[in-house]
Amino acid sequence: MKQRCLALLTLVCLLLPVPSARADAYHASPKLVVILVIDQFRGDYLDRHRDDLTTPNGFNLFLQRGAYFNSCYYAYANTKTAPGHATIGTGAYTAGHGIGSNEWWDLSRRTSGVVSSVDDERYRIVGTFDDLPALQPPPAPKPTDPRLGASPRNLQATTLGDEVRLATQGRARLFGISLKDRAAILTSGQTANAAYWIDATTGRFVTSTYYMPQLPAWVTAFNKGPRPAQAVKEAGLDETTQFYSLVGRTPAANSYELDFARALIENEKLGKNDVTDVLTVSLSANDILGHQLGPDSDAETEMVKGLDRDLNTFFTWLDGQVGLDNVMVAFTADHGVAPIPAESAALGVASTRIDLDDFVTRMNAALNERFSPGKKTSYLFPSNLGGGVTQELPYLVLDPRTFQAIKVSEATAEQAVAELAPGVIRAMGAPQPPPMDANTVEAKLKYNEARVDANPQIAFLRTRLQLAAGDLPNTPFGHIIANSYTTHGGWYVMMVPTAYQMEILNGSQTTHFSPWSYDRHVPLGFFGQAFVPGYYRQQVEPVDIAATFAAILGVNAPSASVGHVLTEVLKPSTAPQTAGH
Repeated sequence: MKQRCLALLTLVCLLLPVPSARADAYHASPKLVVILVIDQFRGDYLDRHRDDLTTPNGFNLFLQRGAYFNSCYYAYANTKTAPGHATIGTGAYTAGHGIGSNEWWDLSRRTSGVVSSVDDERYRIVGTFDDLPALQPPPAPKPTDPRLGASPRNLQATTLGDEVRLATQGRARLFGISLKDRAAILTSGQTANAAYWIDATTGRFVTSTYYMPQLPAWVTAFNKGPRPAQAVKEAGLDETTQFYSLVGRTPAANSYELDFARALIENEKLGKNDVTDVLTVSLSANDILGHQLGPDSDAETEMVKGLDRDLNTFFTWLDGQVGLDNVMVAFTADHGVAPIPAESAALGVASTRIDLDDFVTRMNAALNERFSPGKKTSYLFPSNLGGGVTQELPYLVLDPRTFQAIKVSEATAEQAVAELAPGVIRAMGAPQPPPMDANTVEAKLKYNEARVDANPQIAFLRTRLQLAAGDLPNTPFGHIIANSYTTHGGWYVMMVPTAYQMEILNGSQTTHFSPWSYDRHVPLGFFGQAFVPGYYRQQVEPVDIAATFAAILGVNAPSASVGHVLTEVLKPSTAPQTAGH
């Protein structure tokens, strides 16, 4: 009888569903999520340089061992660093997260210049000025004070990391790293344990009192150790007080950032928790170099090769530290970039550089003719102020104070700028290319190169109030524009030149800011146990990262998320089973 009972009990146990290993944030499966962003890394780079990618754990982690999409495009028009990182973190576009540009005018906070997307006068920088007396927040914030702090105060939505923190009641650890403050802060989110970026002069990693009153001992040790000086030497310099601009444009900056990421993972014990931890890493060097030399330079090729080696070193180390079987990674970029106009013009593309200083001067003159004949009132904010850029496309920002002084409403002011802009642009026209007197390749290139000075043209114009009211064409392009609306920035008109046309910015040879495909095209790769490896060609968006990861981790999608769960790359799974159900 006893044997029969034992056999029956065994049979019942075998028939009951067995509790399965849970794959979600609550059970630390995966143990660590890494969101890797490469600043200004256009979506065609990995296909273009595929033959140069030889390491197993560099880009091939996604191309050969992961799920990779080569047709990933942002669906908005303001393709800049701050909006891009906010979009990756929140799974929303500017209309959802609010970040429309890197800087903007906010006269309620500052009248002497723009505020950055992460400036916050309520806090102070931690790490660079620790040897100075404590500074209380001044009654009137001074934007030139290098101790001015930063925070995610302008971010109007939660990020994936925020949702993991909320779901685990703060037990999950969340950190962000970049050379740039906005990239570290906006990707990680509002609840991050810390965001770290570098001091532009020394290269030391700093943070803000938003996160902590002083740096952890391990960060201080990293800053005072040999690594900053080593990065300077790797960049081919003896010493520098311009770490960000000189070291930051070299491959040495990427290895420097990744070494800091290794120190953070090790010292903060990421991946050793009983819930899933989240780390966002934004590598900035590609952007700093890309503005100066463009996407088609030999230096860009070397940067991609160096990145492949540095990522291989980092992920190989991470395999030993946490185990790649326990890690889930997403890889993308915050935006693409246009070719240098002279180079695309040499091939016959009607490329143009727009002198925004000249445009603002001419627009002010036209507005004076309409509203204040004989005067020289500045109705638009200057394009440069104190050496800093204060007007950037695609937004033309009006000074409401000058219009209000003559009792002109926002609607009338913005409409006037929109009406006058096409004529102002035409008046800025450039000489036509010289006649082509020979049919040789050299003559054609010389002829086409002159098109860099071709007449600029406007493809799209809308006032802020029109954008707010949804006065847009019901087309795919109209939807891209709608996603770009922001409440930040005061009175403005959105002006989009035709493709391959851009403003001149601080001597840079090229830039990014537009709805055109070269600015919206970025890579998208996934690695982890949940993904079916493969090379996928269907079109996807960076907002899909947060939605897909939230589904895998079993947490809410970020508050304004509009992305889709990329089920086509997910391995089949069954619902969690418990005994008796």
